Amino acid sequence: MRFFDKYKQHYKALLFLGVPIMVGQIGIIILGFADTFMIGRYGTNELGAASFVNSLFSLAIIFSTGFAYGLTPIVGGYYGNRQFALAGSALRCSLLANTLVAVLLTLAMTVLYFCIHLLGQPVELLPLIRPYYLTLLASLVFVMLFNAFKQFTDGITDTKTAMWILLGGNLLNIVGNYALIYGKMGLPELGLVGAGVSTLFSRIVMSLVFLLVFLRSRRFIRYKIGFFRSEWSLPLFRRLNGLGWPVAFQMGMETASFSLSAIMIGWLGTVALASHQIMCTLSQLTFMIYYGMGAAVAVRVSNFEGKHDKQNVRRSAYAGFHLLMLLVVVLGGTVFLLRHHVGSWFTTNQDVSSLVAILMIPMFIYQFGDAMQINFANALRGITDVKPMMVIAFIAYFVISLPAGYLFGFVFEWGTLGVWMAFPFGLTAAGVMLFLRFRYKTK
Repeated sequence: MRFFDKYKQHYKALLFLGVPIMVGQIGIIILGFADTFMIGRYGTNELGAASFVNSLFSLAIIFSTGFAYGLTPIVGGYYGNRQFALAGSALRCSLLANTLVAVLLTLAMTVLYFCIHLLGQPVELLPLIRPYYLTLLASLVFVMLFNAFKQFTDGITDTKTAMWILLGGNLLNIVGNYALIYGKMGLPELGLVGAGVSTLFSRIVMSLVFLLVFLRSRRFIRYKIGFFRSEWSLPLFRRLNGLGWPVAFQMGMETASFSLSAIMIGWLGTVALASHQIMCTLSQLTFMIYYGMGAAVAVRVSNFEGKHDKQNVRRSAYAGFHLLMLLVVVLGGTVFLLRHHVGSWFTTNQDVSSLVAILMIPMFIYQFGDAMQINFANALRGITDVKPMMVIAFIAYFVISLPAGYLFGFVFEWGTLGVWMAFPFGLTAAGVMLFLRFRYKTK
């Protein structure tokens, strides 16, 4: 009971902040399920092409999200000290920084587009891959603008605004998928390209709605003073970049271990790619929910860091870890128990469904390491100790996970299962190293 009393207030605060973020994340998850379900029912080749393209864009989107996360500890610190005008000024700087990064990412992904045929993917998928790739490419800048607004509202402990916009945008996306993939509601049947067009449109709408809410809502008046009237601050802009780039590279390297693994899995054929797409959708289910709680940890830690309250910095992080381990047991365990059924939800191909059931084993194993690295990465982000995270991510994902995937998958000839067996090693190593770093910085 004394243990519970010590953390009780932190559990309540984290759930208050984290549940709306997790609900918004569940909206993204439902969208991912709907995308995979609709595309899988349309055709196995389309599902394989979507797997490859989505894996590449997951890297870009997670990287951009990581960069936007640099705003949260800054705004959280200002909010904790009631410096509301400075928080508004930080949002304006973040919008500019995110736009510039979006341009760089778009250019990089454009170069990659012209090299797709060199990545060894099944030849029959290339005509499906290329147009779908271009529609997602056009949406990157809107993803980053939305992220800037979301991290701002999360930092001021208003997690419900982003939740409602996400839910509405994802519902719009699902309806658009149905209409454009299958040619319903008087619209043309576009197949996989229709899914891309629907995603682009929904991301544009979500960014515009967030902008209108910020401009028109009275609850943001005290922040708009700094947003519109303060001078541009070069030190603040540099601080945003100093925090954003390390987090972006840390999250980007984690996602790269999955995206580059998709290239290796593509060498094994269309069935392997289709199975990988379903597994990534299921993996996203747990990852996004865990990250909702992790984001709450970052907000709470940054608020206490702004007040120089080290004891509550530690307790917030450890309370988040306790809640995440509980989520792993409940959520990860439920998904694992359904392993023989979930494949058939997305496709009628029995080979794909059977492979999905096998891949659930390494997925369940790595849930504990994944939740641990999410929690302590966000705790370190809250105290703005982000540069060592890049080194930790490089070791965990590029030195451990990717080589292990190639070793298990192709040297030991375990195929797709071997590639997935590498993920528990990389994620668990990252979790342990991030925990040790946080303990060292807050002792």
